[in-house]
This record gives sequence, C-alpha cells and structure tokens, in this order.
Amino acid sequence: PSRNTMTQRNALIISAHSADFVWRAGGAIALYAARGWNVHVLCLSFGERGESAKMWRQPGMTLERVKQARREEAQRAADILGASVSFMDCGDYPLRVSDEALFEIVDAYRKLRPEFVLTHSFKDPYNFDHPLANHLAMEARIVAQAHGHNPGQPVIGAPPVFLFEPHQPEQCEWKPQFFLDITPVWERKRAAFEAMAAQEHLWEYYTRVALQRGAQAARNSGRKVQYAEAYQCVYPRVSDDFLG
Repeated sequence: PSRNTMTQRNALIISAHSADFVWRAGGAIALYAARGWNVHVLCLSFGERGESAKMWRQPGMTLERVKQARREEAQRAADILGASVSFMDCGDYPLRVSDEALFEIVDAYRKLRPEFVLTHSFKDPYNFDHPLANHLAMEARIVAQAHGHNPGQPVIGAPPVFLFEPHQPEQCEWKPQFFLDITPVWERKRAAFEAMAAQEHLWEYYTRVALQRGAQAARNSGRKVQYAEAYQCVYPRVSDDFLG
C-alpha cells in the first residue's frame, strides 16, 4: 500500500534538556522521519541554567533570553531532523516535576501511542536531570498502561524503551546493546548539531562518538557502517525469529 493509506507510525523521544535529543538520538530521529514516521520529541526543560554556559558568559544575559534562544535552537534542530517538538519548561539544574507534569507525559503516550521510546540512562553521576527524565519516561509509560488512569481513554500497549548513550557511559553503568546504522542520515544529524550554537564544544565530540559506534557496529555485524548510535535495551525483545 502507498504511504498515504498506511496507518501513521509514531515514536516518542523524552529529552531532559533541549539539546540532548540532538546529540544522542538525532540519527534515529532523522532515520525514522525519512521512513515516514511521526517522531515527536518532548523536552522537559530548555537546559537554560546548566547547559548554556556560552550564553551566560555574555553581559546582561537573562534567564528568559536563554530559554528563548535554546527553544529556537531546538526547534531548528528538530525541523532539520524531521521531528515535531514540544517543551514542558520544568526547569533544569535542578529538574523538578509535579504529578501534573507527569500526567502531561502520560497524555503524550496515550495521544501518540508510540511504537518505541528513546530516553536517558538510568544513572548519570554528572547530571541528575538525566536519570530523572528516565524515571519520568518509564513511570509515565506504566501509568499510560493503567486502566484506572482516565478510564475513558484507551490504554497503551508495551512500547519498547531504548536508552541513548550518556556523555560518559562507563560512569553511568550504561552498556551498548543495540547499534543503529545512521550513515544514510549522518549529514542531517551533523546539520542539527550546528543549530545548537550554545554547545558548539560538543559538535566534534559527538561526531567522534558516531564514528566509534559505527566502527563497533561494523565489527559486530559484518556490514559496512560508518556512523552509528548505540542504545541500551530496557525490556526483553519479543519475536518468533532470533534473527528478526
């Protein structure tokens, strides 16, 4: 069947800060968007306090100006990658959320009904906002499965959750278990990097990460892979085919 007659397929990315999705999952976003999926990024904060040092060095900078600039950067990056994006403005350093905010994430699950979810690692001793985002993504998924939560709404199924690579994986007890070949969309991911002017120091770092994971993906598959993203799996994968 043609793309127009097929049911829309959806994916959800839950990002603690407005740039996290670009460095860590930009390839996955671009790849699935190119396949016709609706990929939605939910940013819990703008990274306005802890992840905008370049902007804070400018004289007379204000919190609202930083938020607006980071929002615009994230929107440009999402447009380049082919994703939609929304912002919850929960703050960062520290990120804090109420039950009402948790239920907003639940609503996103139930509205989108994603076939998979990407989010942060369980631990990160360098950034406590990241594991909190993980906790919220996981808890909201379970609430969205609960028949007693907003009983008039249909519950979701069991979308697999993949944890994208933290900045220092060895310190975060994160282990790569799935490599995604992003070679066909690498230039788009790199262009999205360059929309994130407030964190220019990370552009080359995450280019090296993609090349390293690409080399490992090639070694573990026999395929020709130049650029890859690595993910940790939360739940067992279910199939009738070991090779599927």
